[in-house]
Amino acid sequence: MNLQLFAGEKTEKGTPKKYNDARQKGQVAKSAELASSIILVGTVSILMALGPFFHERVFALFGDVFRRQLSMEVTDANVMGLFANYVLQLLLILAPILIVTIIIALGTNYAQIGWLFTLQPIQPKFGKLNPLKGLKNLFGLRSVIEFLKSSLKLLAVGTIVYVTIWAEHDKIMSLSYVPVADIFSYAASLTVRLGLLVGITLFILAIGDYYYHKYEHDKSLKMSKQDIKDEHKNADGDPLIKGKIKEKQRRLALMRMMQEVPKADVIITNPTHFAVALQYDASKMDAPRVIAKGQDYLALRIRQIAKENGVMTMENKPLARALYQRTDIGDAVPADLFQAVAEVLAYVYRLKGRRHV
Repeated sequence: MNLQLFAGEKTEKGTPKKYNDARQKGQVAKSAELASSIILVGTVSILMALGPFFHERVFALFGDVFRRQLSMEVTDANVMGLFANYVLQLLLILAPILIVTIIIALGTNYAQIGWLFTLQPIQPKFGKLNPLKGLKNLFGLRSVIEFLKSSLKLLAVGTIVYVTIWAEHDKIMSLSYVPVADIFSYAASLTVRLGLLVGITLFILAIGDYYYHKYEHDKSLKMSKQDIKDEHKNADGDPLIKGKIKEKQRRLALMRMMQEVPKADVIITNPTHFAVALQYDASKMDAPRVIAKGQDYLALRIRQIAKENGVMTMENKPLARALYQRTDIGDAVPADLFQAVAEVLAYVYRLKGRRHV
């Protein structure tokens, strides 16, 4: 079997970068049904909790119309004043419901996707005007699933309404024998109960809808192994280019190190495997400093440059190996090696015919 046939198959979970890119485009796992169902439950709950408030305000509004405003002189000023007053009264009545609706909508969306502000979803996309693509979407799998979800919600709500009203049919039939106030009270109670039952049912269905959208979102962001490799390559850079950059950086570092060799006071060697260049200036340094080091070919090159510039070379196998293994370029000599290095430097200074203070 040719495994290359499966190379482009999207079997891997999307990377964090893929999810973040989709999020910036407004592509997130979100169910609009979740917010609407909670808003329904919240609105009905507000009607139950603030029933006396709504009753008083509505009756006062309509009572004012029939008691005082029917005899009002019809003028532009009176009509505008009446209109402004009634708009204010309606806003006061609807304010609790509007506030709860806004809070629930924002809280539900935040719980699903967190804070997200992007204008990309509302940008015009002329590809959506293609009628062939529209027909494809109309009869596609997504449309069928949406139709089934809508049918399920309609069936669930219809069943709840039918069962609830059928259970109350005896009371409903006897409403003709009770006062009008009791009829309104019973109708309000039945409406609130239906609202709560429908809202809770839609909320349960909305949870399933959210997980369906999450599954579809995760599925749409799946990647093939090659996609993941390409993403890493784009994020980290082409390995070939990175290798060339590192090689160039290494060459520049070696060139800078070799330029420091003529400034050394002494080169301590192994004699052929290691070479360490030391520099010491009593006025600027607390201890001798390693300004260059190398192994094999680099050690040979350091010795050649030292010879060309008259820098003395001293053979000390244990000291050369210790300095090479325990220090980096620019490091001071370790404290336990001070004595050995001091002896070497003193010997070098004597040979040069000067003393180091």
